[in-house]
Amino acid sequence: MMFAFAAFSVAVSAQSTTPQSSDSGDKSDKMERRGGRHGGFGKGMRGGHGGMMRGLRGVELSDAQKAQIRTIHEANKPDQAVMEEMRSLMEARRSGTLTDAQKDRMKTLRQQSRAKREQVHAQVLAILTPEQRQQIEAKRQEMEQRRQERRTQRRENRNDGTTDKPTDN
Repeated sequence: MMFAFAAFSVAVSAQSTTPQSSDSGDKSDKMERRGGRHGGFGKGMRGGHGGMMRGLRGVELSDAQKAQIRTIHEANKPDQAVMEEMRSLMEARRSGTLTDAQKDRMKTLRQQSRAKREQVHAQVLAILTPEQRQQIEAKRQEMEQRRQERRTQRRENRNDGTTDKPTDN
């Protein structure tokens, strides 16, 4: 749900006020109108459970499992009033007018969001077979390894860039 808050606030602040023409058949125009490469609030992002749904990509789910997951996500949709409150808190933070009480409220909302997200995650995992859970764990480990490799590469690039710069001496 916290991801939904962040994604929603980013999407709201990034919305264009100028209408886009729809008669162009250019693929990049269509992608831009949808909110970028992945279409903004695209498939799997609805209801704030995008991370879990992305984690299920490539895992063969039965129709019954898909229906159960859909039901879990529908039952745990973020409350629009809470979303609006979080959006106003984020705006106050951006404008520098966030009070201590508002900071506490934001912290509480984030904790509630995290707890709900963990609950949904546990419910979805309970539906999966042991083999499906192993597939998800293997994908998670691959992603972590790629993340580590990118971090290492960035550090190397940063170090190379600082030592190879010519000096003014």
